[in-house]
Amino acid sequence: QVQLVESGGGLVQAGGSLRLSCAASGGTFSSYTMGWFRQAPGKEREFVAAISWSGGSTYYANSVKGRFTISRDNAKNTVYLQMNSLKPEDTAVYYCAADRRRGVLSTTSGEYDYWGQGTQVTVSS
Repeated sequence: QVQLVESGGGLVQAGGSLRLSCAASGGTFSSYTMGWFRQAPGKEREFVAAISWSGGSTYYANSVKGRFTISRDNAKNTVYLQMNSLKPEDTAVYYCAADRRRGVLSTTSGEYDYWGQGTQVTVSS
């Protein structure tokens, strides 16, 4: 069973930066597509970014493109989300997720197989 544990969330002022980490265990991390999603209070979970198993391909939601960067270190079984120029509307619980299918960068939460417990990001204005 794959376990994903996020860390790095917190409170930051608008315009600031945070780096989220997601450590994986119990599976073949290097073969999974990894994604980040977020859910704000009263809203549905939404796609943020995804990265292919090799790190060679990435995809971003329009709302974060140019501000967020997803990356991975397969030697450390960890995926990262660097968030810059944060805005109050980025406030949400951020989740990492793993998709066992290689070669697919899905934006659909239902297509991911494993999920972390989430980490809170709060951006004050």
